Amino acid sequence: MAVHDFRSQRLFLEGSLEAGVSLAAASDQANYLRNVLRLGQADEILVFNGRDGEWRARLMITGKRDCALEVIEQVRPQSAGPDIHYLFAPLKRARLDYMVQKAVEMGVARLQPVLTQHTIAGRVKTERMRANVVEAAEQCGILRLPEVAEPAKLAAALTDWPAGRTLFFADEAAEAQSPLAAFEGMPPGGPMAVLIGPEGGFTEAERRQVKRLAETRTISLGPRIMRADTAAVALLALVNATLGDWSHAA
Repeated sequence: MAVHDFRSQRLFLEGSLEAGVSLAAASDQANYLRNVLRLGQADEILVFNGRDGEWRARLMITGKRDCALEVIEQVRPQSAGPDIHYLFAPLKRARLDYMVQKAVEMGVARLQPVLTQHTIAGRVKTERMRANVVEAAEQCGILRLPEVAEPAKLAAALTDWPAGRTLFFADEAAEAQSPLAAFEGMPPGGPMAVLIGPEGGFTEAERRQVKRLAETRTISLGPRIMRADTAAVALLALVNATLGDWSHAA
């Protein structure tokens, strides 16, 4: 597998990537390339679209403020990642931005905001979430971009839950014990999901609802109460290390 080039700048493009294709940069991207990165005619940058791997591209100045990128050659093939869905109660703006970025770095495949009784965030801006997904992927050399789902009430998110997708439920009311117990007997690499609640926790009715799923495995994150964004990083790290693509068997 090709090693990520950490020294080169990367840019996400929507269009299909193949040798010889020329793609016009959006106005904000053109401004970034020309005025922030100070790239000029024929300078090179890495580009990706979440589908076709990573490519080397050459900047072509096409106007006073416009530019295009001429795709030259592929430097990394498209890679998959762990099949992890991340369900979470939305947080307020800055902490939601942070949480989304960390989830992308952890390799989740889908981001699903869930609305609970104690959810404190107002309107969830999925376009802002998608922008944070792209920014995290650009900065960290990630090729796969997770799907960003529209917010759903907890009950709706659990309805018709797919058989075989294990749901790791971070239950703040669970008795403190080693979280590794929740992973016992599970083969690595299968479809998984994690559920992190709001700052105020789940109601008893919501906890019962989650636990009714045959696929639910309740997990304790230790004796201390964590903030939701901290709990997300902790649980995703545990899942990746035991069953995801950090594990030796994955």
